[in-house]
Amino acid sequence: MRFRIFVAAFVVGVAGCTTPPLTPGEARIVERAVIAPYQLHDQCMRLEAGERLDWRYESSEPIAFNIHYREGIADMSPIVRDHSTIDAGTFEARSAQAYCLTWEAGAAGAIIGYRMLLRPAAR
Repeated sequence: MRFRIFVAAFVVGVAGCTTPPLTPGEARIVERAVIAPYQLHDQCMRLEAGERLDWRYESSEPIAFNIHYREGIADMSPIVRDHSTIDAGTFEARSAQAYCLTWEAGAAGAIIGYRMLLRPAAR
């Protein structure tokens, strides 16, 4: 069941994402996003090959976090964090396509804050 929810959320997140695209050098800061119990919060964007996305988040309750994309018919999740309340890192896009950052709350729900900064591909 969880796999079906993940796939549906990914398809809806990429296809229905109304968040404006990030441009290199632009930061997106969300100070407070409330996630209801067992619900998801997605940030999807198109990245070009070699672009790097610096990300960090904090959560009031343990959450599941991942960065994922589609490769053919497979869902790829190169970054996965389970039961975390804080984390940060840099993700480099290997190909030009849509990528999603997803936070999933557990039974308690969660309040998250996060920051993303898109950096151009190295030359």
